Amino acid sequence: MTDHIRWGILGAAGFARKTMAPAINEARRSRLAALATRDPAKATPFAEIAPGLAVHDSYEALLADPAIDAVYIPLPNALHVDWSIRAAEAGKAVLCEKPIALHAAEFDRLIAARDATGKLIAEAWMPAHHPQWAMARDLVASGALGRLHTVTGCFCYGLHDPANIRLSPDLAGGALRDVGVYPIGAFRFATGLEPEVAWADAILENGVDTSTWVQARAGDVRFSFHVSMRTQRRQEMVFEGDAGTLTVAAPFNAGQYAEARLILSRDGLPAETHAFPEPRQYALQVEAVAAHLLDGAAFPYPLEAARGTQAVIDAVFDRLRGE
Repeated sequence: MTDHIRWGILGAAGFARKTMAPAINEARRSRLAALATRDPAKATPFAEIAPGLAVHDSYEALLADPAIDAVYIPLPNALHVDWSIRAAEAGKAVLCEKPIALHAAEFDRLIAARDATGKLIAEAWMPAHHPQWAMARDLVASGALGRLHTVTGCFCYGLHDPANIRLSPDLAGGALRDVGVYPIGAFRFATGLEPEVAWADAILENGVDTSTWVQARAGDVRFSFHVSMRTQRRQEMVFEGDAGTLTVAAPFNAGQYAEARLILSRDGLPAETHAFPEPRQYALQVEAVAAHLLDGAAFPYPLEAARGTQAVIDAVFDRLRGE
């Protein structure tokens, strides 16, 4: 391995083209070096981002490329576990798009593969790398809100293309699997608490949930959230305590949705606003991989953390099935 990480991407997904490929090249000590796609036309915009890009006509060929240190996997949800394991067994570090697994039990395979190969396998949950969430966690832990009472969240957007893979039951689509990891993960990351699902409801279309509502609790703290693919864009997390309220105004797609801001409100005091104008969470995520591989730094969001969020998603699906 050189003094930087050489990345490959499995597949020419739109999100990889628009967001992760630029982030890889923006990140310090990383560069995009290879892409796997059978369609040369899809490789063109990636090559414009990364001149000299090696283009492989199969995922297997990219994984066999000795010049590649790490891979980003943006494949459909149902393919994440198998290709993450295959990549690690091929000697590559893995950053896989969320959800990296469809059931908490599948994390056992991922963790076993990580430990057996010694290669990083991580879910690409980018809020863990954004400084607004480090500050939110510190504010909650410091008692700035007093005793935490209620947490609410939402992540909603409008999906209008009926052919989109997020609407495919065969490819594990649905709002909960697509974006449920964000409010659940944010609750767990900021509070250190594990929510137990008390109630859930959903609108189903063609076998996938297009909107889901959940109520949960962790001890005395109530947690509720809503995810949807059938509304206007909206995302927010609010932490309410008996001495203050913390609003995370652009909690997940910082910069793309709006500027990341934390707003701390307490009775009798002026509201405190902390702005984070540089939307670098994707680049910071890539830099965290580089720090792990080059410096031996701990990765901020290990598989064990992602497994806990998936266990909550599993519990929501159990509620929806009446179990």
